[in-house]
Amino acid sequence: MGSGRPGDGFSVEQPLWRAFSAFRLLTALYAVGRYAGDSKYYDHRLAAWVFMGVLTLWTVATMRVFASPERCGWNWLSADLGLIVVGNLLTRAFDSPANLAVAVTLPTIRAAASVLGFALRGGWRPATLAAVVVGLANVAERGRLDWTNAHNIVLLLVAGVAIGYVVELARAGERALATALEIQAATRERERLARDIHDGVLQVLAMVQRRGAEVGGEAGELGALAGEQEIALRTLIGEGLAPNPSYQAPRRPLRKPGAEPDPGAEQDLRALIGPLAGSRVTVSAPGTPVLLPDRTATELSAAVSAAVDNVRRHAGPRAQAWILVEDEPGEVVVSVRDDGPGFAATRLGEAEREGRLGVSQSIRGRLRDLGGSAEISSAPGQGTEIELRVPRQRRS
Repeated sequence: MGSGRPGDGFSVEQPLWRAFSAFRLLTALYAVGRYAGDSKYYDHRLAAWVFMGVLTLWTVATMRVFASPERCGWNWLSADLGLIVVGNLLTRAFDSPANLAVAVTLPTIRAAASVLGFALRGGWRPATLAAVVVGLANVAERGRLDWTNAHNIVLLLVAGVAIGYVVELARAGERALATALEIQAATRERERLARDIHDGVLQVLAMVQRRGAEVGGEAGELGALAGEQEIALRTLIGEGLAPNPSYQAPRRPLRKPGAEPDPGAEQDLRALIGPLAGSRVTVSAPGTPVLLPDRTATELSAAVSAAVDNVRRHAGPRAQAWILVEDEPGEVVVSVRDDGPGFAATRLGEAEREGRLGVSQSIRGRLRDLGGSAEISSAPGQGTEIELRVPRQRRS
């Protein structure tokens, strides 16, 4: 059963509580109108009018309280239910004995609002209890249980249980959505850390391993240790990115304030990619600035850098690479092409299973986080081409 305690931020219950508060007012006005039409049957009309005034004033005065789960606690709901029970019992005292068999109680359908309040607050079980209490008050007012009483009690039970059950489902769905969002945020953060590790630590370890193997001696032993640490770190990263249903996202941000790029600033993508040019890398870009939001430009240039690094590491010492930047109206496209040996279509999947996440995280992961895409085309003996697409945000 839902606890009824509101969560932080938007709640799916809040619109229901506002509707409930309006329903209380409408049913109270209906009760007043119904009594105005039936008042001629009452022996104590003035006393009945006093009760109807109290019921109306109470309903209006507490509209703000009953419109919010933060303010409407069990004490307010119990007081509201108590007023309805008193109204049902006073009907017998104020009404003409000859009219008791056919007339409705003073609160009439305003009683349903009290039952629905218990349903919103605690679910179907408290709503059932409230409906039973109202039903017993109806029986006491009539002095017996008849078909009319039974009919009203069944309607209250059905309404209370149905609304209470729907509220419990809504709360469960809201909790599941919050958990899913937390897991998604944590997974993206782990992916970002994995990219940073790949772009820095893993590449350094791989370089130490290669240079150590070339030099030999103690440097070779150091290179072997670096190779072991590289494998261990790749394994750790791969395990960290595996889905973990029991993971609970941290309650505080993993990054320090100010670590993120300014979302309102822009950078010229050409200035970030230009330094990659060299004797083996040719950069072609438009003559005008290619402006992108700070984070988008930084992440896109990092993905291009990772692609160029893959060319240097895997395409051979004589391989050439060409970077083409295209500034289109709706998106920015960066192509990285090389004339290396290429690879089979299954190689990327094998590398990912081996814990080598350079392409999946440093390139595809970055583009996915930016809302873009990374298409990789390669075949043995035909080189490799990577096409990175990032949608351009529309200016307001």
